[in-house]
Amino acid sequence: MVRPAERRGLVRWLIDQKQISQRKACRWVGLSRNAFREPVAIKDKDKALASRIEQLARRHKQWGVLKIYRRLRKQGELVNHKRVRRLYRRLGLSLRRKTKKRLRDAVRKPLPKASACNQCWSLDFTCDSLTGGRKFRTLNVVDDYNREALGIEVDYSLPALRVTRLLNQLVERYGKPERLRSDNGPEFISQALQDWCKEESVELCWIEPGKPTQNAYIERFNGTFRREVLDAHIFTSIRQVRSVVNEWLVEYNTERPHQALQFMTPVEYRQAA
Repeated sequence: MVRPAERRGLVRWLIDQKQISQRKACRWVGLSRNAFREPVAIKDKDKALASRIEQLARRHKQWGVLKIYRRLRKQGELVNHKRVRRLYRRLGLSLRRKTKKRLRDAVRKPLPKASACNQCWSLDFTCDSLTGGRKFRTLNVVDDYNREALGIEVDYSLPALRVTRLLNQLVERYGKPERLRSDNGPEFISQALQDWCKEESVELCWIEPGKPTQNAYIERFNGTFRREVLDAHIFTSIRQVRSVVNEWLVEYNTERPHQALQFMTPVEYRQAA
């Protein structure tokens, strides 16, 4: 996602190098002329904090001002959230707001909330392509209670036996869940997964077809995973995908504050529970 500060730089380049008007350059880039105006100079006493804010924003391109503020506080910065927000806006780092599509009111069933770890794990697949055009898949497993990403399996093909193998690894590391929640994909309704759940005394819950909101925790995670990993990188090999995913997995669980967890990380929330 391109931030307004980067858009202003592109407008300046179009004006200087292509010799076109400011109005036309702003229209091409999709930036208003008011937003193109130079921001007010930052005071000397705020330059160190502004540099730290910009550094975090460049590293975590999908983090908004609240996540950056919480991260600064955890790193020992005794700053006021209003000051951080003011500098964040002055630096032109604000993310573009996504407009939500209005849907007709419908009867909604609240998603059952887990009250402890290992009560319910959610599973789902995502997919993407390498630069050569070959597609790969990822199997994502999330604990509903603390939103912790327990594991992400990456490969060109992930049949049902690979699903059970990953679950065995996660059970050895985190313990056995009471139930699994997934959609009706062929890997999840396979006899292999049903046999595994029967042997391990784990309840297997399938959502209704065409209702992904019944698996909202993993759907929310998939959106974050796609924005911060799949859409943010150009992958040339499956080895590179695994390396990037493993690094991001550690960052997601141990560094990234989660708003639904009172801005604690998943690991911190599990430890506090």
